[in-house]
Amino acid sequence: MRSSLLQNLKAETAHAVKSCLAFEGIASGMAELDGSSSADTLLLEFHQILNSCSKSISGGDFSHSQTSVSELVSFLDSVSDAAISEPENGDAKANAFKILSEIYQFLCSPSLDHEIMDALSFELPKSASKFAGISPQCLEIADNVVRQFIQKCSPRDMLSILCEALDSPNKTVKAAAYLSPLISGLSNVFLSIRRRHFEQIKVAVPVVVKVVKVISSEPDSQDTELETLFDRVVVNALSIQTVCTNMETGENGKLRALLGLYVLQILALVSVSANHLQFALRLASLLPYCGISCLGLITGSSIDTLSHFVIGEDEEDCSCFSSHVYLGASLSVILAQKYDEFARSAKLDLSALKTELQNNQTKKWQAIGMFKHIFSSVDLPWEFKRDAVDFLLYITSGDISNELDDEHNDCSLYMTSIFSALQAVTMIIIYTSDAELRKNAFEALKRVLGDIPNSQRFDILKALIKNSDSSSMVAILLDLVRGEMHRESTLRMSACKDKALEADSKSCQNTLFWSTSILELVESVLRPVAGGPPILPDNSDAVLSALNLYRYVLMTESAGKTNYTGVRSKNNLRKAYNEWLLPLRILVSSIEAANKNDNDQLAVDTVLSIVPEFEKYRDNLVTIPFLGLLHLQRIAANLYINSETRRRGVESASSNFGNPTSRTVSAIADFPATATLI
Repeated sequence: MRSSLLQNLKAETAHAVKSCLAFEGIASGMAELDGSSSADTLLLEFHQILNSCSKSISGGDFSHSQTSVSELVSFLDSVSDAAISEPENGDAKANAFKILSEIYQFLCSPSLDHEIMDALSFELPKSASKFAGISPQCLEIADNVVRQFIQKCSPRDMLSILCEALDSPNKTVKAAAYLSPLISGLSNVFLSIRRRHFEQIKVAVPVVVKVVKVISSEPDSQDTELETLFDRVVVNALSIQTVCTNMETGENGKLRALLGLYVLQILALVSVSANHLQFALRLASLLPYCGISCLGLITGSSIDTLSHFVIGEDEEDCSCFSSHVYLGASLSVILAQKYDEFARSAKLDLSALKTELQNNQTKKWQAIGMFKHIFSSVDLPWEFKRDAVDFLLYITSGDISNELDDEHNDCSLYMTSIFSALQAVTMIIIYTSDAELRKNAFEALKRVLGDIPNSQRFDILKALIKNSDSSSMVAILLDLVRGEMHRESTLRMSACKDKALEADSKSCQNTLFWSTSILELVESVLRPVAGGPPILPDNSDAVLSALNLYRYVLMTESAGKTNYTGVRSKNNLRKAYNEWLLPLRILVSSIEAANKNDNDQLAVDTVLSIVPEFEKYRDNLVTIPFLGLLHLQRIAANLYINSETRRRGVESASSNFGNPTSRTVSAIADFPATATLI
């Protein structure tokens, strides 16, 4: 029987070659293809190579068959590359379509030897997929070519072949189109697998997520091709659901968990599309099918449950999901907030969720940590970040900061994720061009900080300041620190004046912000790690805010005859004068000397350089000649000399608030960088 099939194959191949040699008989037909005899030569060469492959494979000549297959692959790649590199070349497109059609007809031959099919299956699916970006017709034929291999070869072998083809580098400019037939092929493979479904699908899922993530983030990807690719990925997930449905209920638990993780990652990937809702709605019903709840999405608990089910005891085997699974989880909640149809299909009750988050501080901290994935995503459209900020404002509404009990509301476990979320919020404040979003993000920042216990709030602010590269953001954060110090000081004084409280009351001793760490913050700005004074005017916002903070601490401690921060100690006064203020004075003097002709404008621009919206205050500001810095130097020097002079220096500083210089410094204090954002 095998001998008979081989004879038929040889006869068909020989007939094809003879047909190609008969130029006179087919000249008119080929002329319809591209209008020249070049197509005849190309088709002749193709059949010669294909005939050589068939003979070497059927004859058992392993070495020659490898060479022949490589030659066939090189030929196909040259044809597809020619059409892709010159999209306006109609002849190249026609030639590519004809060659790909010939491949498909060859594979559909009922007399084709199985050995030939197996040998070609390692390379032809990849080569055929490269034709997909040439035209919709070529994409359709490429799909059919891959499908032929799946029907005639082992599904298990094809799964490995397709995964390798997906994971192999492809330098063509049509990468999204190249992936589409391969991912569709995987969908067919999933449905063809007869056993060990979970183990085999688990191998393919991370490969698909990885390549689609790379392609979707490339700026030169064409929208139409991405839409096609996203459609194939959604179908891929639906095919896994079909496999789950066909399995017995007790056996599909792991596969359903894997499907849940896959769906969340797909939701994150398709979010970059303008038609994200179209894809999201097709996936929404899979969330409850996989046992994913609304609260589990926003807190990450559903992900933990699913991943533990999929990974089992092997905690190092995390290849089945990436960080996109957390992005997809938080995005699912935002999609439910934006679109009622998505919320209904996914069975997500947003009203109950918001109520739960408002009343449960731990769940709220978990939710805040999850939003970091939305806020920090560079590929996500701004509309999702805007909606996430609105959601954050809603769940943090109300004044609960005074209700927080440090002993029963410890957020130490969530400090890292909360910090990452707040850091991402600061980036939104800095980079968004939407004034309303900037205002809301700043409000959300303050509210989240207010939800953090006092004992950990300072640590978060300190970390945000030291990890920010933006002078204006450092100024904002320093101003928030100053506000917290003022609030703490007011509460302490009020508590200590209450005759009903004992002298050693806990409220009276509350000095969480009034500590030596404050001077470290000031020093980090006025004397950066690299040493020397800060760079001006680049860091002018941060410098002005640090000086305001130092002035506030110095005068408050002196007036209250306290020294919680150590600002009044002899060593710290000497250090502030010699290492912070004096070098800064020299720097400012040199800038003034170099720009004496337009010094006033430079000084104003130094304050206004970061946030364009602050320009509206230009006419209301007087000249800022940095005399406030000299004023601070004078105070520090006097305090350092002796206690009596120290007292007179403070009184002098207080009495000088009415002069123009002090009014100017006060104006800066009253218009910190935060004012420009609200």
